[in-house]
Formats: sequence, C-alpha cells, structure tokens
Amino acid sequence: MDWKVILFGIYQVFVILTIIHVVLDNRQPAKTMAWALVIWFVPVVGIVFYLFFGVNTRKERLISQRSLDMLSKRSMLEFVEQRDLHLPEEYKPIIDLFVSENFSLPFRDNEVKIHTDGYSFFHALLKEIASAKDHIHMDMYIFEDDALGNLVRDALVAKAREGVEVRLIYDDVGCWNVSNRFFERMREEGIEVAPFLPVRFPSFTSKVNYRNHRKIIVIDGRTGFIGGMNIALRYVKGTKPQPWRDTMLQITGSGVYSLQRAFLVDWYFVDRNLISNRKYYPHTLEDGHSESLLQIVTSGPDTPYPEIMQGYVRMILAAKKYIYIETPYFLPTDPVLFALKTAAAGGVDVRILVPLRSDTKFVEWAGRSYLREMVKAGVIVSYYKAGFLHSKMIVCDDAICSCGSTNVDFRSFENNFESNAFIYDSKVAIAMREIFIEDTTQSLLFTDIPQRLRPNILKRLVESLVRLMSPLM
Repeated sequence: MDWKVILFGIYQVFVILTIIHVVLDNRQPAKTMAWALVIWFVPVVGIVFYLFFGVNTRKERLISQRSLDMLSKRSMLEFVEQRDLHLPEEYKPIIDLFVSENFSLPFRDNEVKIHTDGYSFFHALLKEIASAKDHIHMDMYIFEDDALGNLVRDALVAKAREGVEVRLIYDDVGCWNVSNRFFERMREEGIEVAPFLPVRFPSFTSKVNYRNHRKIIVIDGRTGFIGGMNIALRYVKGTKPQPWRDTMLQITGSGVYSLQRAFLVDWYFVDRNLISNRKYYPHTLEDGHSESLLQIVTSGPDTPYPEIMQGYVRMILAAKKYIYIETPYFLPTDPVLFALKTAAAGGVDVRILVPLRSDTKFVEWAGRSYLREMVKAGVIVSYYKAGFLHSKMIVCDDAICSCGSTNVDFRSFENNFESNAFIYDSKVAIAMREIFIEDTTQSLLFTDIPQRLRPNILKRLVESLVRLMSPLM
C-alpha cells in the first residue's frame, strides 16, 4: 500500500479524534463548531493551532488558586471592618452577585482619579513609587524592555535598595519579546519577580491559552492602580502612525484592600508563598476620602462563572437612560450581544466606541459584522480616529461605571485572567461619561462610512468567515 495513503489515513483518524476531544469538552456550541471547522478545513495547521490555543486547562488543575482565594479572604476579613456600610438599593443585586460569585467585598470611602493618557498615569505611578515606604506590588500583562520600562525598573530598583519590598508578576506570553536578562537584573537587586504560567515545552499547550491580562499596582496598601495600561513606551509615544488612548484608575482608600487581595492571590499562584500579614492591609477607613463605593472584581478560566461578563450583562439590562462602552475589540459573547440589543430595543441610549484602525486586523474584520448588527438594533457605533483606542470602560446612567483590563470579546470574558473596578458613585460615573463624550468628538459614526455599513459581497464574505473564528480570538 502506498505510504501516502497510510499517512493520510492516520491523519484522518487523528482529525476525527481531535474533533471528538473538542465535542467532549462541552464548550459553548459556537466555540465547538468553530474549532471543528478549523480542524477539518485547515489541514495540519488547524490541529496545531488547536493544540496550542484550544486545549482546555481543566478547572481542577487551576483550582488551587480558588482554594487560596478563600484563605486570602479570611485573612483580609480579620483586618477589615466597615461600620454602618449602606449599599445603594438599586445596585444591590449586582453588588450581591459579585460578593456571592467572586467574594468581591464592596468598600466605601475611596477617592478615584482617572488617567486618560500615559503621561498622566506614569507621572503618578513614578511619584507613588518614589514615596513608597513598605512595599510595592505590580501585576502586569506586559513590562517592556524599552525606555519607559527601564525607567520604571530603575525606580523599583532604587526602592528595593532602600529596603522596600518589591514584587512583580509579569505574564510570560505578554513578555515573550522581553529578554530574561531584563527581569534577572531586577532579581539581582532584591526584587521578587515571577512569571505567570511560564510557557515551556512540553507543557506549552496547556498554558498558552490562559494569560494574566490584569494590570494591578499597589503601593504600601494605601494607593492602587487598575485599568488598561501596561508598562510600555507606546502608551506615551504611541506607535506609528497613531498615538494610544487608554484609561487607568488611581484609587486611594479602603478599596485598595481588594486590589491587594487580588495581587496576593496571584502571587501565591506564581510563587506558592501565601502572604497574609496585617501590614499589607493598613487601616485607611478614617482617612477622610470621598464616599465612592467600589468593588474590585477578578475573573478567569479557574472560576465557575465569567464574573465580569455577568456584571456587564447586569449593568446593561439594569440601564434606564444610557450605556456607553469603550473597547479596543468588539467580539461580544451571546449574553452581552443579547443584552445590548434588549437595552436598545427598550429605548436605552446605547453607544459603542471602538478604534478606527485596530492593531489586530483579523479581530477588526471579525468585529465589523457585530458592529453592523449593533447599528441595525439601534445602537450608536462610532470609530475613534485620533489614535488607537485601548480603553476598556463602561458607564451607565450617571451612577455606575467600570474600568479595567477586560475587553468586550470572548478571550477576555472566558480565557484571560482579568480585573475590573466597578464603581457606584455619580461623581465618578459623570466623569467617565464626560471622557466618553470627549472621545466621541474625535470619532466618526459607523453609519458615515459606507464601505463598512454596506460592504461589497466579497468583503462581507471575508468578514463573515473571520467572524466564525471570533470565539477563538
């Protein structure tokens, strides 16, 4: 028998077994069908792609983080007491949801400052690092070895030499192009550095699909940062031909407890060292901060439910006047898509702002059909034209808003480890709304771009084919 026929037969058996593996995993039907199509119609490459990016790391293999989460909660609760905490009745369902699913406690007495550009954020960050007396904790998806990355690294080294505890978590895949020597220099200066789920053969395929996309920084347990900015020069200089527009929150007050807990949970996950000393939760409740009430919510593939996506759906369906969303990528899951359509049909002013030019062409093409669907449902869709919009925020009814690392796409909602602040305060929500409105003054309406509103048959076919892959992106 011809060896080519034998080889082809073996390959077909392998394809069938791989598809059976996908089916037995009991994913969402859309994702199952997408992987089956890739495996069947893209010879060899489809199987390789699935092995690298599609194989589920079973929840049982990550459950140690969830068990640790319970330990961290107990240790934090020993130090935290909030007398006369009153929760707004209209948002009690979403607050209770996060407490129940994520044990994300609501914290009052916070001051929230919004940074909308790299100059503002990095100036504030370097100032806080310089003033650190006890510890600095950083949990970053990307820490680049560029001019800005070296500036921040040198600032951390200077504090480590002063005796300040410095701990850094970086995502191994997010920092693939950063040399080990860059981080080794930090270790040599006394900084504790740990990669998140390092990707090494032969365990490559079990880890590459689940990345720590969080951006969390805690200084002395009193000031924290959360949002969409990594440590990279492009957030200041941009990338040719466009500047970057992003959003980062600076939080002062008791809400930093929750940021600290999120970091220490991740630290145990990467270092297997449970840190629960009281000094990491300093008393801040009487510092006279404003009355902003907030929750820090984390989500990831190690939890039973996609908590941040659940929060988005709750916000959208509870909206009475408006929902404004900024996201660099728009590949919504079915629950989010349905909630947005339902809100628009009910007369809620729903607006979505995305970048005119994305940094990922396939994602941009896949998102166009979703955006057309939104326009047909009565949603106002705009393209930000003043640069690459990397901001991830949602604001509702001048009362509640959220900002963090979560994109409106399948990967953020289902595969990545993400973190968002949900803030129940009209002052902060109005400030978020004003930022959104200012961004829309530098945008084009989707309906004003005929080639995107009514593309020719070839473009529609390409967009529809790429959309089939959107659950995998």
